[in-house]
Order: sequence, then structure tokens, then C-alpha cells
Amino acid sequence: MDIHDDHPDLPRLAAEGRVVAYFGYGSLVNRRTLRTRFLGIRRASVAGWQRFWLPRDAAAEMALLSVKPNDTHAIDGVVVYDLADHLPSVDEREAGYARRIVDLSKLTVDGPPVADIPIYIYEAHRGAADAGDLQAAILQSYLDAVMQGFRALYGDDGLRRFVDETEGFETRVLRDRAAPRYPRPVTLEPGEPELFDRLVAARGARLIDPGPAI
Repeated sequence: MDIHDDHPDLPRLAAEGRVVAYFGYGSLVNRRTLRTRFLGIRRASVAGWQRFWLPRDAAAEMALLSVKPNDTHAIDGVVVYDLADHLPSVDEREAGYARRIVDLSKLTVDGPPVADIPIYIYEAHRGAADAGDLQAAILQSYLDAVMQGFRALYGDDGLRRFVDETEGFETRVLRDRAAPRYPRPVTLEPGEPELFDRLVAARGARLIDPGPAI
């Protein structure tokens, strides 16, 4: 997938202060889930953060993919350059997350840098859940979008890195692929369903069927 397709007006708009950027580490890695007309998207990594599944209590929605500060870890993802006017829409998409500033000294981005652009990362609100509460499941339709994005940008090795280095896969995955509950589902390529299920099962995830209570 070619991701070096910056909009030709990106430098001018950035100079005018009309551009923001955000680091995507989950579904944002898959451009098929993006709903705004972004100005550019590039592979990137950031040190000092660890990706994990945030458990929710039984009354909450599905487990959230989030990040937490951790000086010994780094995560792959993308930097999305977008119009500052679109930031409220991104905040709405990331409801339940707090927008944090990325330390640019810990960020590596493919391609020529865009100077003087604030870069954000979204960290989920923990609420009442804690690390020992694993009552909520991961939505398979959401997980499909994330894993397809990592495979497209980082290959099979990058996909395995995502699964191996993301904390909290030892929980349930709700099989909703046939009737997606995730609002921005993607169409998988041949062989991807079997590959994705095999990788998460090897990490200890338990695939379960939808039911009246999960």
C-alpha cells in the first residue's frame, strides 16, 4: 500500500497553521476506516508508549484498544495529517479517549518531516475498570480492521509484532465478522480471516459467538 501520497497543499496549509496530526495505533492504521479527507498518512513509530486492551466492566461496551506510558516500549502506527477543522470529528470518532501531545523527540515518521505541526495520540479513559477486570470482549470486526491495517503497512512480520506486543489478548473475542458491530467494518482479503484468528488464538484469546450476554 502506497502511503506517501501527501496532498500537494500540505506544506502551504501547514505554514498557515491549518494542519494537525495524530498518531494512529489501532483502526486508524487502516485507511479504509478513515472518514475525513486527510492530507497525508505515513508509517510511524513512537517510543514511550505501550499498546494494550483496556478491559471494561460488564455493563460497558467492548474492550478498547488503548496506550499507556511505558518507557521500555515503542509502538508502530501511522501519523495522519489532517485539517485542523477536522479535529472535532476525530475527537467524536475517538469518544472515550483523551487527546495527548506526542513528544516529537520520541517519534519517527517516514518521509520528509512536516515542521511545527502538533501531533496527538489518543489514550482511553480507564473509568472504573482495572487491569484485573477482563469481563468485556474484543469485537472481532474491529480487530479485523486493525490487523488488516498493520498487515498492509508492515507486512506479516509487523502484524505479528502487533499481536505479540499488545497486552491483554488473553480475553474473549466476539465473533461478529458476519454481522459487524463495529461501525467502520472492512472487507478482508483471502486468507486473512484464518490468519488473524490463528494469531490471536495463539496469544490466548478465546473466540466466542454472539449471544444475549457476553
